Amino acid sequence: MTHRPVCSRRRLFGMGAAAALSAAVECPAKTAAPQLFVTPNEFRGTDVERINRAIEAAASAGCRVVIPRNNVTGGQRKDVWMLDSAILLRSHTTLELDNCRLKLSDRCRDNFMRSANWEPGTANAKPLQDIHIRGIGAAVLEGAGHPRATGDSAKTLGKRTYGTDAGKAGESQTGDWRNLGILLMSVEGFSIENLAMKDSHSWAISLEHCAHGTLRDLAFDSSGFKMIDGKRETILNQDGIDLRLGCHDILIENITGQTGDDLIALTAIPHAGTPAGPEDDIRDVIVRNIKGYCRGGHHIVRLLNTPGVRMHDILIDGLIDTSPVDMQCKAAVKIGDTAYGGGIAPLGETRRIIVNNVISRSKYTILIGGLLCDSIISNIVRVAPSGEAVTVASGPQYMRDVTISNVRVVRE
Repeated sequence: MTHRPVCSRRRLFGMGAAAALSAAVECPAKTAAPQLFVTPNEFRGTDVERINRAIEAAASAGCRVVIPRNNVTGGQRKDVWMLDSAILLRSHTTLELDNCRLKLSDRCRDNFMRSANWEPGTANAKPLQDIHIRGIGAAVLEGAGHPRATGDSAKTLGKRTYGTDAGKAGESQTGDWRNLGILLMSVEGFSIENLAMKDSHSWAISLEHCAHGTLRDLAFDSSGFKMIDGKRETILNQDGIDLRLGCHDILIENITGQTGDDLIALTAIPHAGTPAGPEDDIRDVIVRNIKGYCRGGHHIVRLLNTPGVRMHDILIDGLIDTSPVDMQCKAAVKIGDTAYGGGIAPLGETRRIIVNNVISRSKYTILIGGLLCDSIISNIVRVAPSGEAVTVASGPQYMRDVTISNVRVVRE
């Protein structure tokens, strides 16, 4: 269907979605005003085809895309947009989700959305700029009722994690990158704001080599399992936010809810067989105002780098563990580990980390599982009858010039 520019006064005059659609008029060429936004209701095709065509049209018109609550097509009105494949995000895209619900269909084995530069097996994606995803009101992204695949590439479908593709010829029998919810690769200047993400198929948000961006006002609702056809099915690797290699100058704030795996994870693990350099460091990241927990019993915030990649200049400020009485996270904050990518990184590669203002009921409050130097841990409250507020599991030889102050162990 050929896109025809539409003048919308909805944002100017506060009109509702239905009123705005009925009031939209074609603009005479001689008086055409700049287009304010494009909606997928202006196009034909499947829901995701219409959304992607709206993104293409908005790129040409130089305006934003708005997905409204009402999905209007063929004279029918629905309150859900079903995605059979991923929404593709190009440079200079602003995508607004206006009180709408996007749900992966049972046919979909793909992301909710991803940067259009992503190609499997490509180490160096073409950089993109200025991608913004914004929810307005109650905007929800929800996993499929019967996911074809879940979990990461180390998980076998039907054995360790759920997937209707289990045992099907010609289909991958493990999870992979297609299970990631929102996937951005090599994006400079981005934001993801005011979204609720429910029952993700793996990590809800994954960023790699992304810079100068903001993730804020995000709520997660995943638990490591899902009731499907009356049976409790395991769904693994349901992290909330993952920053991976090369992410820097990023703000993460106002994060709530529960996840099946780590709520927030910064993981700098080199790709197998690929040398790492300074461009792969995770640095200059602020994580603040976190109120949530890991239903799967893992970590609320995790920092992990392995030999060859550095992690530095990280601030974690303000974390409240909201775990219910029937479960316990492993740690509120864990730094380092021995079980990934060749073990503990050399002393000096994890440095200038500040952890401040943490209240937690986790098994461990602050758990040092690797190295740490030139860092500060302060204002920590452990709510438990015993135990240490800061536990150094890796050993004192992996700590250098770390200041620990104002920590308390208190009973409920």
